[in-house]
Amino acid sequence: MNNTRTEIAVGIFVLIGILCLGYLAVRLGKLEVLGNQGYVVYADFASVAGLKPGDPIEIAGVKVGRVETLSLAGDRARLGFRMNADVKLQDDVIASIRSRGLIGDKFVLISPGSSDKLIPSGGKIRETESPPDIIDLLGKLIGGDLTSKGGGDKGGRDKTAGEKGSNNGQ
Repeated sequence: MNNTRTEIAVGIFVLIGILCLGYLAVRLGKLEVLGNQGYVVYADFASVAGLKPGDPIEIAGVKVGRVETLSLAGDRARLGFRMNADVKLQDDVIASIRSRGLIGDKFVLISPGSSDKLIPSGGKIRETESPPDIIDLLGKLIGGDLTSKGGGDKGGRDKTAGEKGSNNGQ
């Protein structure tokens, strides 16, 4: 009888341990258990430079979504953002890829717009900014050409199909 109690206690202890490990795997692995919530919007970038699915999307330092998909659309990188359902994006928001620190994790920073029109689910963010290429920046710094605006749109505002002729970002 005493031996059976010990076996039951050990069994309960092992079961609790397995449940705790499962919980940690879901929380630390950022897995979706109850399905995807929120809505998806897309944005095209000239370069995503180390961004990967699961990286956070922030507005004013607050996480409002995550990168869900990464694919190639022509010669540009197309990102799919899974936004929280309570976050509404204006039609004129700007999506920028940023880094925490010099070699830190990448994230997408969304600068809110002022338009009354909202981006619907499945819609597209028109204004994007790719991250600057660190090698190019160091080369310009060493070469003394940091104030020059030449060299295409690396690190600057990306041009969408409707604004290929201008480089003023508007």
